[in-house]
Amino acid sequence: MKKGFLIAVALCMVFLMAACGAPQASAEPAETASAPESAFIPPSEEKVELTIAAAASLTDVTAEIADAYKAVEPNAELTFTYGSSGNLQTQIEQGALVDIFMSAAQKQMNALEEEGLLAEGTRSDLLENKVVLIIPAESTLDITNFFDLATDTVSMVALCDPASSPAGEYAEEVLTSLGILDTVKEKANYGSDVRQVLTWVESGNVDCGVVFLTDAATSDKVKVVCEAPEGSVKKIIYPVAVLEQSASKDAAMRFIAFMEIPDTAAIFEKYGFKMT
Repeated sequence: MKKGFLIAVALCMVFLMAACGAPQASAEPAETASAPESAFIPPSEEKVELTIAAAASLTDVTAEIADAYKAVEPNAELTFTYGSSGNLQTQIEQGALVDIFMSAAQKQMNALEEEGLLAEGTRSDLLENKVVLIIPAESTLDITNFFDLATDTVSMVALCDPASSPAGEYAEEVLTSLGILDTVKEKANYGSDVRQVLTWVESGNVDCGVVFLTDAATSDKVKVVCEAPEGSVKKIIYPVAVLEQSASKDAAMRFIAFMEIPDTAAIFEKYGFKMT
């Protein structure tokens, strides 16, 4: 039922966006120049407010997507709150008023589902990301791969706190797979989320850092050295779901459906994400 609903709403959005951008044909009768009314659901006529808790790595892309959504749902007000997925999970567990949760890992979403905090049938896998090693754009250090983190070339590396940030967990998974975690920990400086790590690398306060590919793509002050070696980390999937406490579940599902249509997928891909 959920899949059918998403498809119906997605088709609605496609038709609406196409209709907004397409020139009107003056030479043809009106009835042949527009889609049948049954082909799509019109935008909501009532004002709807949605609060979306999203992983910090989604900050830039969701700002653009929110603008695109406003064009087709003018009565929708989207409020985003960003942070590490672990901290957002905790806020939701403590009663934060959230309609949609967008996590950077399955772990946090699994926990909320086990606690009965997700609206049944609304969870889906939305995006895929990559883990990368970055250095300041002006760095002259000879850092070419993850193994260099364990050498004297690197004196300080920025990592996300694995206790609250999926990026930190993924980084530790990579370093464990390569057999260098203990050595790297001795020179690690831990940030609360990927944006803090990115900022430290941009400023040159650390020699390098481990972030998501999409975060690195937002800055011209860093260079990507390499992606995590193949097989060193599990696939990085971003799930999304509506919260059971939401008083606007239908509106929340409409927004999730909007994020899955081709035009929105193109925005995600522009920022380096891959649709699942």
